[in-house]
Amino acid sequence: MPKNPEIKKVLVIGSGPIIIGQAAEFDYAGTQACRALCEEGIEVVLLNSNPATIMTDKDIADHVYIEPLTVEVLERLILKEKPDSVLPTLGGQAGLNLAMELEERGFFAEHKVRLIGTTALTIKKAEDRELFKETMEKIGEPVAASKVVENVEDGIAFAEEIGYPVVLRPAYTLGGSGGGIAEDRRALVEILQNGLRLSRVGQVLVERCIAGWKEIEYEVMRDGAGNVITVCNMENLDPVGVHTGDSIVVAPSQTLGDKEYQMLRSSALNIITELGITGGCNVQYALNPNSFEYCVIEVNPRVSRSSALASKATGYPIAKVAAKIALGYTLDEIKNAVTKKTYASFEPMLDYCVVKMPRLPFDKFITAKHTLGTQMKATGEVMAICTNFEGALMKAIRSLEQHVDSLMSYDYTALDDDELQRELHVVDDRRIWVIAEALRRGFSYDEIFAETKIDRWFIHKLDRLVHMEAELRRRPLTEELLREAKRFEFPDHVIAALSGKTEAEVKEKRDEFGVHPGFKMVDTCAAEFAAETPYYYSVYDGENEAEETKPKKKVLVLGSGPIRIGQGIEFDFCSVHCTFTFRKEGYETIIINNNPETVSTDFDIADKLYFEPLTPEDVEAIVNFEKPDGAVVQFGGQTAIKLTEALMKMGVPILGTAAADVDAAEDRELFDEILQQTGIPRAAGGTVFTAEEAKEIAHRLGYPVLVRPSYVLGGAGMRIAISDHDIDEYIGVINRYAQEHPILVDKYIQGIEVEVDAVCDGKDILIPGIMQHIERTGIHSGDSISVYPAQSLSKTVKEKIVDYSEKLARALHVKGMINIQFIAKGDDVYVIEVNPRSSRTVPYISKVTGIPIIPLATRVICGHTIRELGYEPGLQKEADYIAVKMPVFSFEKIRGADISLGPEMKSTGECLGIAKTFNEALYKAFQGAGVKLPKYKNMIITVRDEDKAEIAPIAKRFEALGYRIFSTRGTAKVLKEAGIKTLEVRKLEQEHPNILDLILGHEMDLVIDTPPEGADHEKDGFEIRRNAVETGVNVLTALDTAEALATALEQKAEELTLIDIATL
Repeated sequence: MPKNPEIKKVLVIGSGPIIIGQAAEFDYAGTQACRALCEEGIEVVLLNSNPATIMTDKDIADHVYIEPLTVEVLERLILKEKPDSVLPTLGGQAGLNLAMELEERGFFAEHKVRLIGTTALTIKKAEDRELFKETMEKIGEPVAASKVVENVEDGIAFAEEIGYPVVLRPAYTLGGSGGGIAEDRRALVEILQNGLRLSRVGQVLVERCIAGWKEIEYEVMRDGAGNVITVCNMENLDPVGVHTGDSIVVAPSQTLGDKEYQMLRSSALNIITELGITGGCNVQYALNPNSFEYCVIEVNPRVSRSSALASKATGYPIAKVAAKIALGYTLDEIKNAVTKKTYASFEPMLDYCVVKMPRLPFDKFITAKHTLGTQMKATGEVMAICTNFEGALMKAIRSLEQHVDSLMSYDYTALDDDELQRELHVVDDRRIWVIAEALRRGFSYDEIFAETKIDRWFIHKLDRLVHMEAELRRRPLTEELLREAKRFEFPDHVIAALSGKTEAEVKEKRDEFGVHPGFKMVDTCAAEFAAETPYYYSVYDGENEAEETKPKKKVLVLGSGPIRIGQGIEFDFCSVHCTFTFRKEGYETIIINNNPETVSTDFDIADKLYFEPLTPEDVEAIVNFEKPDGAVVQFGGQTAIKLTEALMKMGVPILGTAAADVDAAEDRELFDEILQQTGIPRAAGGTVFTAEEAKEIAHRLGYPVLVRPSYVLGGAGMRIAISDHDIDEYIGVINRYAQEHPILVDKYIQGIEVEVDAVCDGKDILIPGIMQHIERTGIHSGDSISVYPAQSLSKTVKEKIVDYSEKLARALHVKGMINIQFIAKGDDVYVIEVNPRSSRTVPYISKVTGIPIIPLATRVICGHTIRELGYEPGLQKEADYIAVKMPVFSFEKIRGADISLGPEMKSTGECLGIAKTFNEALYKAFQGAGVKLPKYKNMIITVRDEDKAEIAPIAKRFEALGYRIFSTRGTAKVLKEAGIKTLEVRKLEQEHPNILDLILGHEMDLVIDTPPEGADHEKDGFEIRRNAVETGVNVLTALDTAEALATALEQKAEELTLIDIATL
């Protein structure tokens, strides 16, 4: 069937801010689909509240609305733009839920808008737990014994009938939010209460626990004519019980016999046909390791996290094909964009092995529990490709950038055998390292399988890696041994450490024996047809398939690796824009990256894509083969910056700002010299290596002081210290990893924090706008609410900021991007830090000012000047509307993490509110971040002594909004004195009912709790904040945020105005 001629204008719903469980894979899919729709001449309208992604860029769709994903906004947008169709299957769970709500209200039918991609009935059949069970029973597909309950009593009764342990899954949530495994009645009640609250429809599924079975996934496609194909099947190394987003995943599956593979494949195609899905779909199975018994865990009738992985693993562009199917095409009419010869109806076959590993955020949350379960915790993932599983696993481990490079990275030698056996039973992020230690001690495969339920095939593979370590220790490094170690992807420095040589000696030996990697192509069909898209991975046991090209100019763009807190999708936005611009400037572009979720690793972004770890050794192999004319490091976050020195040693010129100048900005003493020459003030401070030196400086400056390591991103390890005791504790934490760089200690100044992103051509500087943070200094810029244009700066301060920015950019000889953070106190301006690279605010500021910062910076790197590009240098004219960027957190997903905000970044994503007035912009930003108030109009206020002077006016505003205020004794006294009605509650350690019972009573909208500074701050506040987040109460830990929320709630706009940023 050719294209449906009635579809002319499509509204695509995006997935909103990045949170744990809903990350960049939806932006990747959405971007690919929007580009596919535009290719077909369709007018595309996009709604997505996330300003950080390339998806909400005006190059991607015809109309772009960065607005909150709420029913109210969607209805207004449909009335304004009048699309004829809505495509909801690319925005993850958020997009689906939104479309379903309008469908159920009859809004689509009333305004003659059709849902394309998947019908509402299909979505219901897959998402609604009861309907899904009925559908499966109808076609004879087995599911685990289960029952949907709407209250706690029914849950207890059913659990006792089928026997513990049971799994709980709330309906219509994403990333396993609110779910869990209950071992007994007490745990059941706790998880169930929370799950019922989180579910959109107040339903939770209670089912038989099949933990320990194998978890297998199939990614399948179906078109409107009923043609079905399997794109890829994947197997989780971890058995059922760990969320697939937190598991190590292998594609294609490795431990299935042909009978099992065909059985599950027929089942998946059977299910997708019965559900009538059009487009991509993901089916998850549990398979009993001891028999052919299996059951269907769930079906996602949309593009999912696994489809991004399947897409990158096979080279089959799932989202693009799904978008074309939504328009009415069939699989045999759509050409495969990778081979350009076969059609989309041709099933991919793989002659290599792909391993995905999750990037977990425990390095940011030191207090959090490391255990993994059915609730997803990973913020991102890496993928590695090799011809054998061992090699792919070793590559994936070093791609994580978590101080790990082999199976020896965590040391368990101190445990005795009994302790080690107990450790094997723990399901956490270090389990494969524990298994490796058990294998070194001669535990049998059966013993390990009994404890972990990880298939013996995987245990055998880990054993081969452990055996190789032993061989390298024991035997001299012969050619044969070296070849075998490199075939398993052991890095040179690990081989050197094991064989007692230096890294240079190992490299010499490799040159002597000619042991060098070749590059193979991902071609979707096991080399049966030639592929045309250069998409490569390295191997040590195959011929080289990469084409040697000798264009006039060739540039290497280094990606930013896995998404983590502090380095998110913003840097991918920068890499992609930079690549597009270099291509326009006539360069051949090469991207190196290892993140399967993002747009930069899509098959048609660069001329060549290398899917490799971002380590010096891996990059060097590519450099030796490609011989690029230069590399760009300023767009890939800290990952790319860290490779600068290594690239220079390889003789690759660094394009843009010189490496020596990047060092000058990071090196305290060099930077101080520059500040003295330019006469720019900064907070007093110094550099130290030990706690003793730090205390000496702190006494000289007077507390409070800011302690932080140099050369980090996202404020890692940054703390505010108020006593000697704090300094001892913090420096201990920083020095846990060996420090080659010193630690900085500064006087802590409280003022307004201001940020500038600018482009500099070596002489002139272009500043798109000044951003001001709502929270005062001391909260990381990525976690504070940011406003453009700055609202409360005097003319003098603005002039100083522009003047200082120009001086700094010139002194550092910046070519390209620079990001500077200032503190304004009265009319004084101090510099906090300067980063001569792109920063996380670049996408947001380019979208709200309409100035294409990254393309400009890239063209400046190529030798153009700002004036040549048609811009007048200096601060650009302020826009006549206001944009508010709001951070979004994923605290409820990580048990035991402290949620109070400070100088270390904790947010996972961001959303945007844009409007004519400050109040409306603020209101939209809170809406977009999911703060939907008021509900019950009850709130708790408890603040530290320093804040008591400022709390009364804020509380008064909430009282005027109709809130009942509860407070602990100290705060209540202050509020009562100010004439505010306050109900006093008991503190945590006092008898019941106390403050915690109030929170757990589920009737609270909001908790304002400002924690005291210092390492010893009371455990009370921590308990209160944790419990509030876990019961879904909004918690604010800074007064400035509370004040902003009051402003937003006073707004309650009758009419929301919608702004199309593609017209800016």
